[in-house]
Amino acid sequence: MSALHAPVLRWYDDHARELPWRGPEASAWSVMVSEFMLQQTPVARVLPVHEAWLRRWPTPADLAAESTGEAVRAWGRLGYPRRALRLHAAATVIAEQHDNQVPSAYADLIALPGVGDYTAAAIATFAHGRRHVVLDTNVRRVLGRAIGGVELPPASITKAEREEALAVLPADEPTAATWSVAVMELGALVCTASSPRCGDCPVADLCAWRAAGHPAYDGPPRKVQTWAGTDRQCRGRLLAVLRDSDGPVHRSRLDAAWSDEAQRARCVASLIADRLLVVAGPDTYALP
Repeated sequence: MSALHAPVLRWYDDHARELPWRGPEASAWSVMVSEFMLQQTPVARVLPVHEAWLRRWPTPADLAAESTGEAVRAWGRLGYPRRALRLHAAATVIAEQHDNQVPSAYADLIALPGVGDYTAAAIATFAHGRRHVVLDTNVRRVLGRAIGGVELPPASITKAEREEALAVLPADEPTAATWSVAVMELGALVCTASSPRCGDCPVADLCAWRAAGHPAYDGPPRKVQTWAGTDRQCRGRLLAVLRDSDGPVHRSRLDAAWSDEAQRARCVASLIADRLLVVAGPDTYALP
């Protein structure tokens, strides 16, 4: 067993946050919904929306029975609303092909619409206790520092990273599942990107990055996401108008939501192309 295992697992036992998708009563569907919502979105923003979704749609079939527009409406302001469409599509397949039960096998999960390698591994691990390499940003950062001695991981997952994560994954399936969520939690709460709290880290004495004197990241420049004035912000404003309406809205309401005519037209067209918006009449739009 790796020397990292025992201290990280003990730390998790003492410091794990109580989250609704982690409790013993949490369904696999709850875990799946959380994984879709947590992509690029903080836990604090996800919690109320996750609770509302599970209350309204406690099973995949319940969501599949609704229109995609209702999924987009309920997604609220989580951002990246195409995730709502993908979750709806995955729920439909689960209801029709998996007897309304979120599958436990990686192969079945990755075959679902909108489910990639990370999400398939995470659902299999966190919902069903399977042994898989789960590499999100937090896990990659912890392993990169503790084992690789680098401040931040590369922009994209490398073969070496995956092999390293597999090598340190406990052999016992239940322990491996707990290890995966424990490392993720350590990255979220202690081994953070900008202000790591090394004094609170259970493996500080084993950390290669700390031993090397905390060398600064020296890889390619990392992209910094902007928001103000972008098409993402414009699309969000336009969708908010639709979400807050009980029916179709007139073009004039979208005009009022975003003043730049060319950008607004471009974003309306992209929302229609992404099936987040439909043309309801000559001058009206609606959720699908």
